Amino acid sequence: MAAEEPYRIEVSAVSDYIAEQSDPADNRFVFAYTITIRNNGSIPAKLLNRHWIVTDADGKQQEVRGAGVVGEQPHLQPGESFRYTSGTQIATPVGSMHGTYDMLADDGTRFDAEIPAFSLGDRGRLH
Repeated sequence: MAAEEPYRIEVSAVSDYIAEQSDPADNRFVFAYTITIRNNGSIPAKLLNRHWIVTDADGKQQEVRGAGVVGEQPHLQPGESFRYTSGTQIATPVGSMHGTYDMLADDGTRFDAEIPAFSLGDRGRLH
């Protein structure tokens, strides 16, 4: 059996196209995304900062950096999770997002939690 990993944060995401806030004629496509962050490690850790890379279908990238998520810096005990919803806007009906969370474990270790790439898509335009 493998030794327990002290710093293991799992991130999952679900996105939704927000038609009411989008304007396809003006190349504005708005998406909401719900993120679940779970501490599967053995040491409590706090989310300090976020770093997102948002890419549209034309390959145009936006980088987003900031403290915490939705105004919070959740401190997760082992086995605990935190869920939040936020949004982004791109110029094409499809795109993707990925990034990292800068984490600080209670033992003083800083580490990055990988945010796996997930797609943004207007399901009405996907074939």
